[in-house]
Amino acid sequence: MKPVALVTGAAVRIGACIVRHLHAADYRILLHYHRSHDQAAALAEELNAQRDDSVRLLQADLLDVTAIEQLAHAALAAWGRVDLLVNNASTFYPTPLGTITTAQWDNLLGSNARAPLLLSQHLHTTLRTCHGSIVNIIDSTSRYGLAQFIPYAMAKAALANMTRSLARELAPQVRVNGIAPGAILWPEFDGGLNGEAQAATLARTAMGRLGSPDDIAHAVLFLAQASYVTGQIIKVDGGVRS
Repeated sequence: MKPVALVTGAAVRIGACIVRHLHAADYRILLHYHRSHDQAAALAEELNAQRDDSVRLLQADLLDVTAIEQLAHAALAAWGRVDLLVNNASTFYPTPLGTITTAQWDNLLGSNARAPLLLSQHLHTTLRTCHGSIVNIIDSTSRYGLAQFIPYAMAKAALANMTRSLARELAPQVRVNGIAPGAILWPEFDGGLNGEAQAATLARTAMGRLGSPDDIAHAVLFLAQASYVTGQIIKVDGGVRS
C-alpha cells in the first residue's frame, strides 16, 4: 500500500515542490491549502493525470483550531492513514518593534507554531500505527533571530523546540525532524525585500546565492526515509552566517 503524506500550505512555492517530489517517490498526497484553491486544483489535476486518485485536496484555515481538527479527520477519512506529516504552512511579514499588535502575534504564532502542534497531536495515533514521521519546515531565524520580524522568529524557535520535544515523546514509533531553510525564495509580503536587503541576505550566505525549493524537497524526502534519524533539524541555508 502506497504511503500517504499530508503537506500543509502545499498549493504554491516550496509546498508545491515538496508535493511534486513526494508524489514522484510514490506517495499519495493530501494537499492542504487555505486560499490558493486554483493553484491547488491545478497541481492536483496534473499529478492525478500521472497517477489516478493519487492527490486529494483538503482546505482549512490553520488559524481556526476547529478547522485543524476537521482537517485531521478529513485526512484520515481519505485513505485511512497518514504516514508523513509535513508542517510547511507559514505566515511571514515584518513587525517592527513598537508596531507589534496582539492580532499579529496571534497570527504569526498561530500559523507557525500552534497549528503544527495541534495537527501533530490530532494525527499522532495514526502516525504511531504507521510508524510514520513528521517533518517541520522551520527557518534559519529560529537560531539566529531576525530584526523587525520578532514574533515570526519566536514562532519558528518554538517550532524548533517542538520538533525536538515531540521526537522524544513519540519515539520510537514516530520520527520527528525539521528543516531550517535559508534564502530559498524571496518573500511575497507587501513591499517584499528591497534590493539592498536581498543583497545583505546573500552576503551572509556562504554560497552567495538563493537556494531552490528542490533543495528543501530533497531534504524532506531524505528525512521521510531516514529510519534512524529523529530530533534533528537540518540547515538547508547555503551556509548562513549570523
